[in-house]
Amino acid sequence: MRTGLLLVTCWRRLSTAWCNMSSTCGIKYLNQEEAQGIDEELFSEYKFSIDQLMELAGLSCAQVIAKTYPLEGLPRGPGNVLVVCGPGNNGGDGLVCARHLKHYGYRPTIFYPKRPDKDLFQRLTIQCEKMGIPFLYDLPKDVNLLQGNHNLVVDALFGFSFKGPVRPQFMDVLTRMKEMKIPVVSIDIPSGWHVDNGDPEGLNPECLISLTAPKLCAKFFKGKYHFLGGRFIPFTLEEKYELNLPKFNGSDTFVQLPILQESPTSPSTEEKGEA
Repeated sequence: MRTGLLLVTCWRRLSTAWCNMSSTCGIKYLNQEEAQGIDEELFSEYKFSIDQLMELAGLSCAQVIAKTYPLEGLPRGPGNVLVVCGPGNNGGDGLVCARHLKHYGYRPTIFYPKRPDKDLFQRLTIQCEKMGIPFLYDLPKDVNLLQGNHNLVVDALFGFSFKGPVRPQFMDVLTRMKEMKIPVVSIDIPSGWHVDNGDPEGLNPECLISLTAPKLCAKFFKGKYHFLGGRFIPFTLEEKYELNLPKFNGSDTFVQLPILQESPTSPSTEEKGEA
């Protein structure tokens, strides 16, 4: 009798694990054109605002970080986190993420080397400043100093609209992030990667948080943790693009994805940078 119950229990656990695994195996990985098309439809057809999507994306990123790197497990300072923000929408996601991390008890510091003049980014910056989040105006060249004062780095430099090569202003930042031994968490795309082909010699984050749906380059991610965040895609849009998104648990805004670890190719050097 006990053997029968044990077999039933094991079968149920295996079935549950298989269902969870299979729900992520068929997920679609987007190329750059598809990702841009979905973004455009969210704005034009579904009437989302950039503010809305940034808030939802940044919130989910902060929640992933809180789950994966809980405060009680961080060795340096009371939750010191460095958030590196770029000039585009990915940087806006980083600003929102930093604000929510502050609410969760972390102590984020933001490095924002090229601030856009747009009202949206100015408002996001003021919100962080009013929360008492400090901004660095220069990133120390001593990598040991950076990683000695922070537990992890949030990479919000470039998103899926990026086209290389990286300009010198940001190359120094990427080089320092690559040299750090503390975990790097990349938002949507590891900065500097070709969105479709990845970059075998580029940034190697420990954690990747894909937004909307994973991009093709996420197939080449070789870190420890891959999540899908930003639970905001309308069902009709998901069906149109055949995204086959995994099921989110309850009210969670993120879900963990498998790590495929395919072999990337070198990014094109013919394209121009966005920044």
